[in-house]
Amino acid sequence: MPEIILKNITKRFGGSFTAVDNLSLTIEDGDFITLLGPSGCGKTTTLRQIAGLETPTCGEIYIDGKLMFSSTQQIDVSPSKRGVGFLFQNYALWPHMTVYQNIAFGLENMKWDKNAVARRVKELLVLLKIEEFPDRYPAELSGGQQQRVAIARTLANNPRVLLMDEPLSNLDAKLRMEMRTELKRLHHETGATFIYVTHDQLEAMTLATKICLLDKGLLQQYAPPLEVYSKPANTFVADFVGNPTINLIPFAVEGVDVSGLKLENVDFSFSFVPSRPLCDFTSKKVVVGIRPEDIVANDVEGLPVTVGSSLPSGMETILKLDVSPSLSLNSVVFGSLDYKIGSKLKAKFPGSKFILFDEKGCFVTTGSINAEQK
Repeated sequence: MPEIILKNITKRFGGSFTAVDNLSLTIEDGDFITLLGPSGCGKTTTLRQIAGLETPTCGEIYIDGKLMFSSTQQIDVSPSKRGVGFLFQNYALWPHMTVYQNIAFGLENMKWDKNAVARRVKELLVLLKIEEFPDRYPAELSGGQQQRVAIARTLANNPRVLLMDEPLSNLDAKLRMEMRTELKRLHHETGATFIYVTHDQLEAMTLATKICLLDKGLLQQYAPPLEVYSKPANTFVADFVGNPTINLIPFAVEGVDVSGLKLENVDFSFSFVPSRPLCDFTSKKVVVGIRPEDIVANDVEGLPVTVGSSLPSGMETILKLDVSPSLSLNSVVFGSLDYKIGSKLKAKFPGSKFILFDEKGCFVTTGSINAEQK
């Protein structure tokens, strides 16, 4: 499987709007990369540039060591010669063709032998678990089955790279979960390189070997999912990834000593003990990131809080805990529990996974905290 390298890729539209801004990435053989970010951040544009469906304004693209695009050398290899398969959001199945015919269509156009086409289609029907439906038409299939046919058709000619643009967005929640499982299995069994566009951070977290998080065309972080979650590069990444949303609380730095930082705001003070020494730390203002699952709500000890809302779902309950009129914290309590709005609880902050950002919003380190109410 090929390595894909993007070097300083920029794409401008109309001379003024920059969709992708100086993006450099190395996608290793067999990776499952998700391009993640809000609408309009440049995800689909990046994918289409790799496929050759969109021409970069400047930069270079390599696939398997071969130069596919170069703005300086005037090289632009056509999509059909890049060895990639593209799976669109709307499936684009031929409605007048059966499942078998849809999968075989591209191979027949490539002049494959009839027996070779039959063998390959049979392999894909089994791989995608749709061997019961070769003679059905797309209108006779469920959304999930149509998606499997579209994937089988894209894989038919053994593409070295599979590009997918929000392929599950048309499915309901249950089918999306099933298809995520299938895509992960498919990636493992084929060994192909997958590049997948989504704005759904749960999809990105559960599928990817690495997440490429973009905002306004700029790369924010490129790392494995759990690293993006636990050590976000900046406050944008921290806020975008995770549900319920992370708590980002601003503080003033009142002192730095061997035990860590003394942090204060109008509601309460923190002693932040970093996981590594902060010898040259000079920021006078910081932001502390607290994931909801790292707040323990109880009625025994801790910071006094009031339940502002309680959203039980069976496995867990999402709480909004009001510290003061100006500050509320998102928290998660695991188990089948519910709380009355207005009830009094205590919030504790155990563990050492709390995240410190500097005054520019950039990641500094993780650490433990000790909260005190003012």
